[in-house]
Amino acid sequence: MQQHSGVLYVVATPIGNLGDMTERARKVLAEVDLIAAEDTRETLRLLSHFGITAKLRAYHEHNETAMREPLLRMLEEGRSIALVSDAGTPLISDPGYTLVAAARERGLSVVPVPGPSALICALSASGLPSDRFLFLGFLPRGRAQRRVLLESLAHEPGTLIFYESAKRALASLEDLQAVLGQQRRVVIGRELTKRFETFLDGLPGELIERLEHDAEQRLGELVILVQGAASAPDEAQCAEWERVLRVLCESLPLSQAAAVGARLTGAKKNRLYRLGLELGLAARGD
Repeated sequence: MQQHSGVLYVVATPIGNLGDMTERARKVLAEVDLIAAEDTRETLRLLSHFGITAKLRAYHEHNETAMREPLLRMLEEGRSIALVSDAGTPLISDPGYTLVAAARERGLSVVPVPGPSALICALSASGLPSDRFLFLGFLPRGRAQRRVLLESLAHEPGTLIFYESAKRALASLEDLQAVLGQQRRVVIGRELTKRFETFLDGLPGELIERLEHDAEQRLGELVILVQGAASAPDEAQCAEWERVLRVLCESLPLSQAAAVGARLTGAKKNRLYRLGLELGLAARGD
C-alpha cells in the first residue's frame, strides 16, 4: 500500500489564560496521531481542560537529538504530529528548530497553527516602537557574557526584547544600565495573560529600585523590552549644533552653553558637551 507523508503542525498554546486557546489549535490537537510536548505534564493539564485525549511524547532540549529521527519516520509513514512548547509559540526560545528544519529538508509538510507569543504580547502593550524590534531570547547567565552581548547592541535602533528569569532580573537591569546608559526606557512584562500580570515601566535605575523593594516582581519569567538607540544625527544637525555652541560659548562656559543648547536644539546636553570638547570650546575654564 502506498504511504503518504504526514504533517508536522507547529501549534501555539496559551501562555497562561486558557481562554486564548484557538478553536483551530484545539481541533488539531484532538486529531493528530501524536503530540510532541516540551513538558508533558503542562500539556496534559491543557488537554484535560479541553477534554482532549491524545498520545503524548516528551520532546525537549535534552532528548531532541534522539527523538528527531523517530518523529521524522512517523511523518514519512503518513502520521501527523503536533509540536507544542511549555506555553506560547514553539521554537521561540524553545526546542523544535532542528525537527522543523529536518522535516523541510525531507520535503515533509510543516504547518503553523498560530496563537499566543509572550514577546508579541509584551511588545503590543509596552508602548515602545514596534515597527522595528530585535528579539534575542534569554540573556546569557554570566555577567561578562551579558555585557558583551549588550555592548554589541548599543547602537541598535530597534526595540530590544529579551526573556529573563525573575531571579536574574536585577543583575540584568544593572548590566543594561551600565552598558546602555541610564536614559533608555525599559518595560518589564511579568506573568503575561495570567491573574497577576504586571507591566513595569521606567528607567533602569527606577526599575532596579522597584524590584529591590517588591519581592513579588522577582517571581516567574519576564519579558524585558528596551528602547532602541537614538538615530545618529545627520550632517545638517551636527552643523546646527556646532553653530549654536560656537555662538553660546562666546559668552558662556561650555557646560552652560551645552545646557542652553540642549533646550534650543533638542539634543542631549552630554552630546553637546562632548562636541564642544572636540571643537576646543572649553577654554573658559570648564
